[in-house]
Formats: sequence, C-alpha cells, structure tokens
Amino acid sequence: MSSACSKKEQHLNVEVFETSANGNKLTPVTKFSKNEGATLVKLFPAKEKQTITGFGGSFTESSAYLLNKLGEENRKKIIDAYFGPNGAKYSLTRTHMNSCDFSLSQYSYAPTKDKELSDFSVKEDKEDIIPFIKDAMAASEDGFKILSSPWTAPPWMKDNNSWVGGKLLPEYYDTWALFFSKYVDAYKSEGIDIWGFTVENEPLGNGNNWESMHYTPDEMTNFVQNHLGPKLAADGKGEVKILGYDQNREHLKEWINAQYKDEETSKFFDGTAIHWYASTYDYFAEELQYAHEKAPQKYLIQSEACVDAEKPKWQDDAWYWSKEATDWGWDWAPEKDKPMHPKYVPVYRYARDIIGCLNNWVDGWVDWNMVLDTNGGPNWFKNWCVAPVIVNPEKDEVYFTPLYYTLTHFSKYIRPRAKIIEVENSDDELLVTAAKNESGSIVVVVLNQGKKEKYFSIQLEEKYKSVSINPQAIQTIVIAYKN
Repeated sequence: MSSACSKKEQHLNVEVFETSANGNKLTPVTKFSKNEGATLVKLFPAKEKQTITGFGGSFTESSAYLLNKLGEENRKKIIDAYFGPNGAKYSLTRTHMNSCDFSLSQYSYAPTKDKELSDFSVKEDKEDIIPFIKDAMAASEDGFKILSSPWTAPPWMKDNNSWVGGKLLPEYYDTWALFFSKYVDAYKSEGIDIWGFTVENEPLGNGNNWESMHYTPDEMTNFVQNHLGPKLAADGKGEVKILGYDQNREHLKEWINAQYKDEETSKFFDGTAIHWYASTYDYFAEELQYAHEKAPQKYLIQSEACVDAEKPKWQDDAWYWSKEATDWGWDWAPEKDKPMHPKYVPVYRYARDIIGCLNNWVDGWVDWNMVLDTNGGPNWFKNWCVAPVIVNPEKDEVYFTPLYYTLTHFSKYIRPRAKIIEVENSDDELLVTAAKNESGSIVVVVLNQGKKEKYFSIQLEEKYKSVSINPQAIQTIVIAYKN
C-alpha cells in the first residue's frame, strides 16, 4: 500500500472483534500485523442490497425445559447471553406450534376432533416455552420477532391419522387455518406477539421419523391462497407474515414458482423460508438468487440450521474448529448425494453459510435449538443435535461453544433494518460480507478458513485501514460512518 494511503488510515475509525481457533472469543483486537502484500476489501455503502430482518435461534421445548432445570444464575446467564444488551442481541427467533422432535413428547393444542377447535389451548407451553420467551423479552432492549412453525396438524385432521407423514385432509383446511388464528390469540393473551408463520416445517417430510405433514408446492399455495391468508385477514391478523416452503434449498425453485405464479397465488405470501441440510458446504447461491429475482420485495429467511446427527462435544473448543463433524447425509444420503455431505468444520459451516446467504439476498438467519444437554437432547425421537450452548443440568454447568460466538459476530453487530452493501474482495481465500446499520455504522464480517494469518486493507471511499486476521478465525469489523 502506498504511503499516501497509510496517512489516511487514522481517519477510518474501526473496532475489531475476533473469534479464533487460538482461543479468541469475540476478543477486541487493536494491534495488527503489517504486510505490504495485503489484499483489498473495498466497500460500497451507496450500493445497497436487501434489508436485514434479523438473526437468532429457536425457542424449543427442549431448550426451555433445560433452562428450567438450571439454577437461576445460569438460566439468567444464558438468556442474557442471547438477548441482553451485552450479549448476542438476537432479533429474529422461531418456535414450534404443537410438538416437534425437540419436544419431550407428542402433543397438540387441539387434541379433540372438533372443527370449531373449542378445546384449543397452549397449556403445554405455559411451563417452559412461554416463560422462556417472556424472560427473553425482559432481557432484550430492542425486542425480537417470533416466527412460528407447525411440524404437523393434529393426527385427526390428516389422511393417515398419524403424527408422522400424511397430508392434511381438504375437509380440515379451514379448521387448520382457524388453528393458526387461535394460536396468535392464545400467545397474545400471554403478552407475546407472533410476527409470522411458516406454513409447514419441512413439507417434503423427514423420512417419516418424527412429526411431519406433507404438501406439494401447489397444495401449500392453495392452502395459503384460499384458506390461511383469507382467514388471518378476516380475523384482523393480516399483519402476521406468512412464509412458504421451509425446507432445503436445492428444491427452492419449484416452490418459488408455485408461490409466485401470478398475483393471486402471491398475494398472501410474504416470503419464503429455507433450511441448510442439503449440504454441509454449498449454500446454493443460484437458487437464492432465483428466489430474490422472482419476488424481490418478499422475505427470504433461513429458518433452521444446526450441527445435526452429532452429540455435542463438552468443553472441547478444538472440535468445533476441526474437520470432524458429520451430518445426516454422511450416513443416510443416497450415494449420488454423498459428495454434498463431507466432514466439515462446525464454525466454518455456520460462518460460511451466513456469509453466503447474506451475499445472495437472504435477509434473516435463524439457528435451531438455543440450548441442549450433553447428549444433544432431550429429544423424544433421540434425534441428537448440537446447540451453541450446552448444559449439564445435573451439575448446573454451562458451556458456550465456539458456535455461540460465531453467531454473535453477526447478530450483535448487524442489526434489523441494516442494508447489505456491495463488497469487492480481492482475496479468494477470505469470505467477506458487509452491512450498513441504520445507526450509521458499517459492519464487515470476514472468515479466514486457512491455516495462515491473512492481511488485508479495508477501503471505504478514500480512507483505509490495514487489518490482519489470525488463522482459522472470524472477525467483525465495525466502522464508524455517516453518509
């Protein structure tokens, strides 16, 4: 870099926070190695892309149950770490309607066969999920949005009369739409506003393992267009968002085409939800771009992700930085799909996917369980997974894994209503995204997956700042900026 640029570095006021395999955990960094061959990360704040809805995790019965088993101090520590002003400041969350695999048992809010749903009640949530949400609301200064997803309708509404698989019988389409409306009212009576719904978690199914209900793209579109959308509107709940699909990105195009076929099919869909389980490394940029181009004014939200089919490693940060994790596809994917499911580094999978999503028009990113135990549960199906925070309730112990810090690099610093901005990055070995907050700050997130320290210079207009990033590290760089 020229000496002229160096003189201007002092004018680019930055704060840098790093999480790395060498032990940094959102650690402030103020001293950087110098290298004359540093590459350039150029920011274009005037070239705005999507508006951020938020980042966060999910209120599951499993997580809420575990929090109830901890001592008051550790319960508060975790909730503050996720929602407090000095924590991750989660702004977009998800929960399940009725039971899911991360419940202690199978249950429905409407267990009795009755089209009027006269016995509808969320009493199952009142000891765990609802107190968890209320405590999070009390800890949060800015508040957060809640996206609710059903895994299945009650078995009596389905063609197979089962919790697993099957389809919603057409005679119960209106009853199922009423169920959504009653859910909004029930949570409202608890002082909790529901921001939006996904129509169905994983409408393609989950291999007939735990709660599920199947739709084709056209069936879901019909349900939203002619039943769910009109019912919410008629009941004065038209502001509640409806997101379609809610499964893996490799099938996204056909669902987008059905939802946004024409004005009539589109009008009640506010956006689309997606999951990451189709691959441990590919974020499906082409599919994400297609979804945005088809409906540029609609939400595109990553609604679920986790290190699945693994038991958590306790107090072992190195594992989360090593290429040892496998996923469901490592064991069970068809042979032709196995290359999409290699072993991977958990921290990289999160950081790479979030950066890839933000650079391809996704406006919200939601993790799965916020808290699990040392076995990766509780889970009635024994579908063990990893969460950013692991607890041992018997010993009242808490472990914040590197995944917690990875998520915080985004959620704490890129705030709702921020605009993703264009970036030019001359180093293919660094993954970079950037956003401009309403407050005026610009946030740059950089991932170095390599085993060597990397050097780069950030250029904002005519000002520069030279930065170095450790091997195997993620950095958030906050730049004071007023346009």
